[in-house]
Amino acid sequence: MLKTITFAIMHFSIAVGVVYLLTGSLALGGLVGVIEPLCNTVAYFFHEKAWERIRARRLPGLPA
Repeated sequence: MLKTITFAIMHFSIAVGVVYLLTGSLALGGLVGVIEPLCNTVAYFFHEKAWERIRARRLPGLPA
């Protein structure tokens, strides 16, 4: 769990830092730092669902 928390902090910090460097706005950096990981989480959910369907279509006995 500690690894997950530290990764989330790192991810947030990088997002805020990059947007701040590009725009000069700490407020915009903070907004992107919060929204971007939420969007990635939703995208990951649908990505996994797509891969579950791909795996389900494979013939039995074939490696995943």
